Amino acid sequence: MASDQDVAAVGRILVDSQQELPARFRALFTLRNLGGAEAVRWISEAFSDESALLKHELAYCLGQMQDERAIPVLEAVLRDTKQEPMVRHEAGEALGAIGIPKVLDLLKQYSEDPVIEVAETCQLAVRRLEWLMNGGSGAEDSEGTDSNPYSSVDPAPPAQRKSVSELRTQLLDETLPLFDRYRAMFALRNLGSEEAVLALGDGLQCSSALFRHEIGYVLGQMQHAASIPHLRAALENEAENAMVRHECAEALGSIGEDACLPILQRYRLDGERVVKESCEVALDMLDYEKSAQFQYADGLLRVNAAAQ
Repeated sequence: MASDQDVAAVGRILVDSQQELPARFRALFTLRNLGGAEAVRWISEAFSDESALLKHELAYCLGQMQDERAIPVLEAVLRDTKQEPMVRHEAGEALGAIGIPKVLDLLKQYSEDPVIEVAETCQLAVRRLEWLMNGGSGAEDSEGTDSNPYSSVDPAPPAQRKSVSELRTQLLDETLPLFDRYRAMFALRNLGSEEAVLALGDGLQCSSALFRHEIGYVLGQMQHAASIPHLRAALENEAENAMVRHECAEALGSIGEDACLPILQRYRLDGERVVKESCEVALDMLDYEKSAQFQYADGLLRVNAAAQ
């Protein structure tokens, strides 16, 4: 167990805007892994930062931690219309990930937000909470689904086990509720095959920017080289929503293949700040994937090394 002093030392890296963004990301994921009240407090303090990318990742980590103490700051971020849409969206998703029913009314309220990405996120979070309240937690396997090999808290449970072709049809059917299409998305991810990757890649042509952004996220989790052309095309499309382009950039960093390096180096100079910063972080992730570094979330190691 890390002491409060250790957590504070990592927290100071996170909130220091003079630090390079990749170092702050590593500190953030260290805090996520450490958990506890102090980690939640330090992560919450960083929402005053100017980087939408960092704030979006703060909300993501708080959701993955599933710590009820994070609810007040996430509620405040969701309500704050001055925050960037991608930050508010991630706060809504995090509230759903924590899984406490007391936020249901708030999420229902923001399911009608004028920002479509926020509204759709809150609609998904409501469906997830209702699923949990109906006994959904732990029910996946009994429904004949595949377990999540990534240990992430997802916005929707995976669909019942079907063929890739059937799941692809469900994924791309824009007449279905978004929650059902997300279920197909996570079922395809859990299958992990190249055929599943290619089906997911087709999802990057769907109409919802939120949906396309989540496709980029799951392709990053899968780390399959077959997704590189799809991710590259989305990143190179300057007319694409920046939230989608950013997620595709981070996915390319996660994949860690040599082919990803020149793509990320090129868009490190992008005119969209969130895309530019995502490429900086992705290049650090790529360096980690290709190196013999013990762990990505190495904030404590760095603190201890600096103290010696």
